[in-house]
Amino acid sequence: MRRIGILTSGGDAPGMNAAIRAAIRTALKNDLEIYGIEDGYLGLVQGKIFPLRYKDASEILTKGGTFLGSSRYPEFKEDAIQEKAVEQLRKRGIEGLVVIGGDGSYRGAQALMKKGVLCVGIPATIDNDVKGTDKTIGFSTALNTICESVNKLRDTSSSHHRCFIVEVMGNKCGKLALWSAITCGAEILINREIGFNEHQVMAELAVHDQFRKKRHALIIASEKLLDIEALAKKISLETSFSGRAISLGHIQRGGSPTPEDRLLGSMMGREAVEVLMKNENNKCICVKNDQILARDIDEALNEKDDSYAQMYALFRDMV
Repeated sequence: MRRIGILTSGGDAPGMNAAIRAAIRTALKNDLEIYGIEDGYLGLVQGKIFPLRYKDASEILTKGGTFLGSSRYPEFKEDAIQEKAVEQLRKRGIEGLVVIGGDGSYRGAQALMKKGVLCVGIPATIDNDVKGTDKTIGFSTALNTICESVNKLRDTSSSHHRCFIVEVMGNKCGKLALWSAITCGAEILINREIGFNEHQVMAELAVHDQFRKKRHALIIASEKLLDIEALAKKISLETSFSGRAISLGHIQRGGSPTPEDRLLGSMMGREAVEVLMKNENNKCICVKNDQILARDIDEALNEKDDSYAQMYALFRDMV
């Protein structure tokens, strides 16, 4: 293995730059050439590939997003498109590829593996929904951003007897909403796994209002599951709370990564390059019991995840 590439794919996540930085420095210190690929799989097919130098790793550790750029490219499922990507790698002599992203990015890597390209996946998504790993790059920062925002809302919430409905990302996986509900002290959680039952939400609010005499209430809701403005109006009309709706939107993706995401990205980036140096294929980098390890990607993606059930039980005990 003398020449490798690296790309970021799908939604960006704080800490991706830390992984890129670690991969660059690990590769160069082991006399490997490393090439950056702009805009994910789309850039790979288009040949937007350039050599990375030591200076490219400078001053990116603390920056959110990914300096390589990212994109969603559903056309990469097509065999002819994949062949174009393989050709772009072959004509540059790139033998291995580090792919940073979520499960969709992993599927792209698996397609390239079947065509003879050695690939290693690094899990990076604010949703923390990649199977086989306890943590994904970006989840810590997104959770921290939500907590900071809710902490500021609480000050005005208590003063005005308000119920805030805070909409967070993750409509396909409710982990970000659940972890946020626990760490922010929410009274009610609405996510994909639980669903939305308006009657039940209003009944639970009545308990907190009439019996527990709470001066404020917080509802954490995953995006795209309900009209939060409509629910806020109903709360104002039918309870003594003043309902307010806030959608945090893409602010959750941004910002300087937390120390945890910087450390996680650094460890995973280094490990990915070391795996390629051993000519190992069909691997992804995971965290299991606080240990960084390379696992068979098929095995990892088929692993049962019990973390949600455990955390949901904690949430119910805390309400």
